[in-house]
Amino acid sequence: MADNVTSLFRSTAAHSPSMAALARESDGAGPVDFCIPCNPYFPTPAMFDDMAGRLREIITYYPSSADTITAELCSLLRLPPQCVAMGNGSTELITWIDHLLVRESLAVPVPTFGRWTDQPMETGKRVDMFPLQESGGFALDLAQYAEFIRARGTRVAVICNPNNPDGGFLHKHAVVQFMDAMADLDLVVIDESFLEFADAENEPSVVQEAMLRPNVIVLRSLGKNFGLHGIRFGYLVANPALAGKVRAMLPKWNLNSFAEHVVFMLKEHGAEYAQSLHQVRRDRMDMSGQLSSLPGLTVYPSQGNFLFVRLPVGAEGTVVRDRMLTEHRILVRECGNKIGSSSRFLRLVVRPQVDVRRLVSGLEQVLYGTSRRGAAVPEQASGTGYSSGTAAVDRLVSETNGSGMRGLAAQALGAGVPGIAPAPAAGTGVPLPAAAATVTADPGGGMPVPAAAAAGAGAGVGTGAGMGAQGMPQPVAQPVPQPVAQPVPQPVAQPVPQPVAQPVPQPVPQSAPRQFPEPFPEAFPQPAPVPSQPLVPAAQPPMPAAAAYAAPAPAAYAAPAPAAQPPPPAGPTPPGVPARGGLTAAQVRGTDGLSMAPATGWPGAQAAWPSAAGMGQTG
Repeated sequence: MADNVTSLFRSTAAHSPSMAALARESDGAGPVDFCIPCNPYFPTPAMFDDMAGRLREIITYYPSSADTITAELCSLLRLPPQCVAMGNGSTELITWIDHLLVRESLAVPVPTFGRWTDQPMETGKRVDMFPLQESGGFALDLAQYAEFIRARGTRVAVICNPNNPDGGFLHKHAVVQFMDAMADLDLVVIDESFLEFADAENEPSVVQEAMLRPNVIVLRSLGKNFGLHGIRFGYLVANPALAGKVRAMLPKWNLNSFAEHVVFMLKEHGAEYAQSLHQVRRDRMDMSGQLSSLPGLTVYPSQGNFLFVRLPVGAEGTVVRDRMLTEHRILVRECGNKIGSSSRFLRLVVRPQVDVRRLVSGLEQVLYGTSRRGAAVPEQASGTGYSSGTAAVDRLVSETNGSGMRGLAAQALGAGVPGIAPAPAAGTGVPLPAAAATVTADPGGGMPVPAAAAAGAGAGVGTGAGMGAQGMPQPVAQPVPQPVAQPVPQPVAQPVPQPVAQPVPQPVPQSAPRQFPEPFPEAFPQPAPVPSQPLVPAAQPPMPAAAAYAAPAPAAYAAPAPAAQPPPPAGPTPPGVPARGGLTAAQVRGTDGLSMAPATGWPGAQAAWPSAAGMGQTG
C-alpha cells in the first residue's frame, strides 16, 4: 500500500478512499478507521449475528415500501409519520432539499459537511459561506450569522448542530430563537446528524419545534448513530406539507432490505443503543485528554463523536495522513479539502481506548521522529513552513475574510514577540474577532491569540501539554511572507470595498454589541405578509444589530396594513414561498392526523428507547 497510498486518495471522488478500496490494497484487511464518524458500539454482536443468519433472505427479496419502514421508525421515535421522510442516506435528502426548496441562494457556516456547500453549487445556486474563526475555536455566533444572512439577502439558512468537523454545539433555546428570527426565509435547515452523541443538554433536538413551523426542516442520521454507514438510511422531520413535498419525490423502494431489517429489530435493543451513546461520550472525554498531551497539538471542544485537532506548526496534514496509513495502518481524515479549513487540521473519530492508544503512539512517531523516517514536524532551525497547498487555502480564507495574519503579526511584533517576521502578508491565518483587542503569542500554535486564552494554554483541552515550552519556531514565518506580501495586497485591497460597501446596510457595522437578541415575539407564524423591500425605511434612524437579527421587526406584524397588502411581487424567490403551501403552527396543533403514533409490538420498551433526540428516555 505504501507505493499506492497517494494515488488512492487522489483517485476517489470523496475525501478518502472507501474501506473496501483500502482492503483490496492490503490483502483484505482494512486499517483502524479514525476517519468515518460511526458509532463503534452499535449494533451489538448479537444483532450482527442475527443479520448474518438472515443474510440470504435479506438480499434475495424486495424490501417493503418506504411508507411501511417509515411508519415503524415513527412508532419507535414517537413521531407522526406525516412529518417524516426517510431517505437512502442523508445525502439523498440533501439533494432533494436542494432541488425542491433552494431556489437561488443558501447560507452555511464553514467549515462544515461538504454536501451543504457542494450540492447547491453544483446546481448553480449562490452559496454564501459564513467563516467560522479559528481564533474563536470555530464557535458559531448566531447573531453575527443572522446579520450576515440579512446583509447578503440569502433565502435559505443551514445550521449543523453539532457541526462537522469541529463538533461545535448550540443550545436548543438559541436554535429556536434563530428559527423564529428567520421565519421569513424560504427555508431553515437544522442538520442534527450527530446530535445524539451530545451530552451538553438533556433534550437538545428541535424536531418538535420544527413540526410547528412552515419553513423548517430537521435532518437526522441513522447510519452514523447506529454504526451502519453502509446501509444508507436517514430521515428528516418537518411540517406535514413540507415533509410530504420531499416524500412525494422519493422512489417507491429507495430504502433497502437491510434498512428495513435494522429498523424492525431496533425496538428490542433500545437499552443497548442508549448504552452505546453513553460509552461514546465517555470515550470522547478520554480521547481528548490523551491527544491534548501531545506537544503542539490543539484539540477543540466537541459534542460529536469526533474531535477536530490542529497539528503542530510545520506539520503537513497530507504527509501525516499518508504516513499514519502506511506505517501504522491507521486511517485519519485530513481536512485540507474542506472549505474554511486547511491541511493543518485532522478530524479524528472517537473510538475505544485500545484504538486511541494506538493512534496516539502512531502520532508520536510520525510527528516527533521516533520512527525510522524521522519527524513530520521540523526542528525550530530547519526553516520548513507550510506546503503550498496549505498556504493557498489560508490565502483564500484570508482574502475573503479580512486581513488575516498580516494585522495580527504586526501587533505581535509591536509587543516584541520573538521569531515573527515584520508584517507577513495575508494567507497564513484567520483574523481575530473585533472584540479581541489584546493579542499575544500562541505558546504552541504559532498564531496570535487573545491574552486570556494564552494565559491558560497548556492546561486545558484547547492546547496540548508541552506547547508552552516549545514556543514558536522562529524561521517558520520568514519563508512565507516574502513571495506573498507584495502581489496579494494589490489586487485584494482595491476591489473588495466597492462591491461590499453598497449591499451591506450601514447600521450593522455600527452596532457595538454582538449579543443574542431578546426573546422574539410570539407573532412569528405570520411571515407571509412580510414585504420584499427593506423593513426599515430610509427616513427612520439606523436599526441596531440586535434588531436586525430579529427582523422582520415586530412592528411590521402589528401594523393593520398587511391584511390589505397585495401579494409579494413575482420573482425567483419571493419571501415565504414554502410557507404559502404549508400550515401555520395553530393549524398544525389543531390537526387530528398529527397525534403521536403509539409504540406497538414492543411492550415495556418505551422507557428504554431514547426519544427522537436520543436523550432523556434512557430508563
